[in-house]
Amino acid sequence: MGNLGHQQLHISFFPFMAHGHVIPTVDMAKLFAFRGHKTTIITTPANEPLISKTIQRTKDLGFDINIQILKFPSVEAGLPEGCENLDSVISYDNSQDIMDRFWLATAKLEEPLEKLLQEFKPNCLVADMFFPWATDAAAKSGIPRLVFHGTSFFSLCAGESIRLYEPHKKVLSDSEPFVIPNLPGEIKITRKQLPVFFREEAENNFTKMIKASKESELKSFGVVVNSFYELEQAYADHYRNVLGRKAWHIGPVSLCNRGMEDKAQRGKEASIDEHECLKWLNSKKSNSVIYICFGSVSSFTDSQLKEIAIALEACGQNFIWVVRRNQNSERNEQEWLPEGYEKRMEGKGLIIRGWAPQMLILEHEATGGFVTHCGWNSTLEGVSAGKPMVTWPVSAEQFYNEKLVTEVLKIGIGVGAKEWVRLHGDYVKSEAIEKAISRVMEGEEAEEMRSRARKLGEMARQAVEEGGSSCSDFNTLIQELSCYHQLS
Repeated sequence: MGNLGHQQLHISFFPFMAHGHVIPTVDMAKLFAFRGHKTTIITTPANEPLISKTIQRTKDLGFDINIQILKFPSVEAGLPEGCENLDSVISYDNSQDIMDRFWLATAKLEEPLEKLLQEFKPNCLVADMFFPWATDAAAKSGIPRLVFHGTSFFSLCAGESIRLYEPHKKVLSDSEPFVIPNLPGEIKITRKQLPVFFREEAENNFTKMIKASKESELKSFGVVVNSFYELEQAYADHYRNVLGRKAWHIGPVSLCNRGMEDKAQRGKEASIDEHECLKWLNSKKSNSVIYICFGSVSSFTDSQLKEIAIALEACGQNFIWVVRRNQNSERNEQEWLPEGYEKRMEGKGLIIRGWAPQMLILEHEATGGFVTHCGWNSTLEGVSAGKPMVTWPVSAEQFYNEKLVTEVLKIGIGVGAKEWVRLHGDYVKSEAIEKAISRVMEGEEAEEMRSRARKLGEMARQAVEEGGSSCSDFNTLIQELSCYHQLS
């Protein structure tokens, strides 16, 4: 991939400190580097080790990619030393108080960021939506700021419709469905499924930041979206033409990882040797394994995990199940696994405690379906691998993503989660989980979903190739940034 005769630009990337934001941002930085541009990722000392290996590998291939460190003000914000990302904060204590301190700490990075931009003078700053002050920080150095939300056009449009028209205030109960106004496709949702900050009128550091984020987005150069046009055409058009936002789709950015090592080591170090994992998958028939993973933040209770375990045994499918390690230490294993479970499931199921090489598992032909929390990274990885999904949204914008998967793309079945709950998700019984898994794995309906998912996977791969929709939009973005600098 050359840089198509454009001048080389220097792009700085500033991801929000959470795995779900860092991983796609690092992929994006690699993508820009692979296309001939100089890229710098700005992060903090405790987050640097999480990305240093993949950046070093990319550097070793001769690409111009670097890391710049900003000191994180843990102590000033009253946070424990080393609590520099959302995952470590939640593992430490997920109370509102510590979350508020974390938001305050991130806001204190504005001045150090300004100094860094003035010193290195990149041509553009791509900064996470959670840093609303980044637009002004970039403007002081005379450079454009691009916003990265890390989600789909669909959820950006849905969230904006709810913010503008407040349909949730016109229903009589939390569970009464209403149509999201001014959004293509007659999409219905309930008040219970909306993020808490829509439902509660109370102002806190987070809601203030969300409001500031909306205002700073309108002043920014535009929005980069990790998606591709063919996936959500109506919503990409709606976002740009009806909502009037400047946006470029350049995804799926995960597809810039071509090598085995890059796929295996995205995010944290996997808790299982990837060769061992692939050997296990190689022993299974095509489309016979269901993969279960709820991302890096969701943290289910022991009783909910037990329901999942019961469902997996009852549905009779081969499975790979990822359970976050910090959430269930060895000591309370009997609380969430039925007695003798792993012995009974030997050869049938693989439980990974911690972090899994998700891309490798999803791309394997033995994997026939994916139980997901509908975080956008996971959803898009499922789409790119051409796999149908069992949707189990928990929080953030996941209930919107579920609607895209099940109602618009028709490549998934919901488990029936009814309520947005920040970390633990809505409680779902084993029967509902088993039923959804069976519908995605067996029978005519499953075949139809699998066929649609496969086509979308092919479109995803074509989108990022030369001449594809995402590749073309990437080139348009580079042209507009080059023009900006010639004019300024």
